[in-house]
Amino acid sequence: MNIPFSPPSDHNPAQVRVAKIRSVGFVTYPGVEIIDLTGPMEVFAFANNALQRTGVCSEPAYPMEVLAAQPGPIKSSCGLQVIADKAYGDVQDGIDTLLIAGTPDVSCLLCDPALQDWVRAMAPRVRRLASVCTGAFLLAQSGLLDGRRATSHWDYCDWLARDYPSVIVEPDRIFVRDGSISTSGGVTSGIDMTLSMVEEDWGSELALLVARYLVVFLKRPGGQSQFSSYLTSEAARPELKDLQAWIMLHLTGDLRVEILAERMFMSPRNFARFFLTETGLTPAKFVEMARIDAARHYLGSTRLSIEVVAGKSGFADPERMRRAFIRQLGINPQSYRDRFGLSDPYPIKAA
Repeated sequence: MNIPFSPPSDHNPAQVRVAKIRSVGFVTYPGVEIIDLTGPMEVFAFANNALQRTGVCSEPAYPMEVLAAQPGPIKSSCGLQVIADKAYGDVQDGIDTLLIAGTPDVSCLLCDPALQDWVRAMAPRVRRLASVCTGAFLLAQSGLLDGRRATSHWDYCDWLARDYPSVIVEPDRIFVRDGSISTSGGVTSGIDMTLSMVEEDWGSELALLVARYLVVFLKRPGGQSQFSSYLTSEAARPELKDLQAWIMLHLTGDLRVEILAERMFMSPRNFARFFLTETGLTPAKFVEMARIDAARHYLGSTRLSIEVVAGKSGFADPERMRRAFIRQLGINPQSYRDRFGLSDPYPIKAA
């Protein structure tokens, strides 16, 4: 597909050819998540297309190489094979941006000390070092995220924070840049991160153009929570599990701390402390998250009006639901429905 692109008026082709050719290396291995690899590659490929067609660059602005333990076919987690161009051990310099793809099986990343040593050695030699999804575990294992802010797939962030306490994990971010190192969230967030690199290198016009052709946001609203199964704070104690289940069955009822404490035969103060210790959440936040989760279900699978969804989910009114969505998910209910709801735009007005 050919992308039209208008270079800036002060563009100097000769200078661009010297200064703006940035090679990209993609680290892969058996079990790699294919979209972690191909998503960012497509962003750079579309940028190459636009820049070459307009004469801004006479060669690809982002020459790309896939690197693995040895050249040849690599089987991804879904079974599709990719071909590694080079052995990463044979590459010592010449890379501008080094990107680590992730995997559903983190052990694939952590079982190769030679790869960790190579990434650690390459870190000061590249302008940008980045990871997609669980690729952050390789950076963390290599010590490169110590004292840095980072993210990973929302379902792995607790694991990352637990195993690497020196990493400042930000679980709701689509991607995080801390100095020369960037980390991105789950799977397709690598596209968001790579678009930001194109924008940094060439400006927003080219980045927006690539985003349009990929049919994605240039800057996606909200964080990873809008995609996660949000109620992940499973309690260990049976009596607390029973209370959580009761809460989710009575979302439209009175769920103040005093009411919940009474069901547990505890004082409100002791109950609030107990709940926080066991779940990592205050009772009020758990209730709000449970109501949000119910609202997400209605917004994504029914055509009920926003007003009806708010009522069925236990929110007193649509405005309170809107504020809760923005506070917890970074996106309002209507925008959530637009992205994840049924294709028929016409809501049902009555329950």
